[in-house]
Amino acid sequence: MSALLELFGHSAQTQADWQTVLLEQQCPYLNKKCVKTRKSSPEIAIGTCSVAYRQHTDGIIICPHRMLERQQIFFDTLHLLENHEPGNQLHIVSEVSIPGGSVDYFLVSAKNNKVQDFVGIEIQTLDTTGSLWNERQKFIIAQGQAAILEGNKSFGMNWKMTAKTILVQLHHKIQTFEHLGKHLVLVIQTPFEMYMRQEFNFSSISKVKPTDALQIHTYKLANHQIQLDERFSTNSIGLSEALGLQAEAKLELEIIKMQLETKLNPQNILKI
Repeated sequence: MSALLELFGHSAQTQADWQTVLLEQQCPYLNKKCVKTRKSSPEIAIGTCSVAYRQHTDGIIICPHRMLERQQIFFDTLHLLENHEPGNQLHIVSEVSIPGGSVDYFLVSAKNNKVQDFVGIEIQTLDTTGSLWNERQKFIIAQGQAAILEGNKSFGMNWKMTAKTILVQLHHKIQTFEHLGKHLVLVIQTPFEMYMRQEFNFSSISKVKPTDALQIHTYKLANHQIQLDERFSTNSIGLSEALGLQAEAKLELEIIKMQLETKLNPQNILKI
């Protein structure tokens, strides 16, 4: 039995026309072809949205675009647009570079094409280890479609490095938002937030304060829909405490090494 719970936005429990779904490879959250493709076969979209993993039978979301369902995460940040007024237009702008890095989305309040206010939104879902391909193929075979398994490859959840990466990135970005007097919202799934509480010092991140620059929105996945679960907030000081200031440089070194190691291959060896 496959651990796959959602493929190309369709619940594995539904009686979908899987032949058509696999042929079209459409992501309903992006309204275009799924952008997650195989490196060895870029014409094939992977399409995996969420999987069951150990005790998390309701599903762990592994694709950030899955969080765009119904655009709910944007509606849940409207209250942070302090200068928004009736009549202003709302825009969703993606991939904006700021001091400290790139932000996934901005919810912008504009009037006559002039920005009146904005909220930054970062989405972080779980990275996986190993390979999920066999889980996808097992599901496709169970639906009566042709598919080939690749050995006995399995997968896991990269909780530790995913958490370290997003916390370090947030630590850089939140200073910019504090300086501007604006908000940055971190959108994560509830199981991931619970893991970070166990592994990092989240003692000062336990309630919502409108004055905090970093707002944390956790979502649960239930009945094939994301639902806002809880809200927390903190500032750069609280985030520093969560990371441990002395450990920050070490974390950054680990992250850089990890990114470099994924790009090492025979083609880029320096040849004498």
